[in-house]
Amino acid sequence: MKLTREFQIRSYDALVSHTSIVFIRYIMLAVIARRNTDPRTIGELFYACYDEIQDITLMEALTLLLELLKSTIKQVLVLSEEKVKELLFYFVNSLPAWLREKVLLLNCES
Repeated sequence: MKLTREFQIRSYDALVSHTSIVFIRYIMLAVIARRNTDPRTIGELFYACYDEIQDITLMEALTLLLELLKSTIKQVLVLSEEKVKELLFYFVNSLPAWLREKVLLLNCES
């Protein structure tokens, strides 16, 4: 931002003014850079793509993560189904209470 090379001033007010001008210049450059590179500036194309991407719920995300954890444990550690269930039981019990309830609800549904 060239704070040290543009001016050689000694008064406090001039230093504050100069620093403010440099910050404003930086903000203006950042806004221009965002307009030129941000995909949201393409216009309706971003929103058309955004609308087509479906958000998944917390329950779906937890289900996917637990299934991935279970399959990874089976593959990497080569454990029996009982050992995998035991590890998942310890994992679920170490979760915070609000999350544990949701995970236990998932296990009851599946």
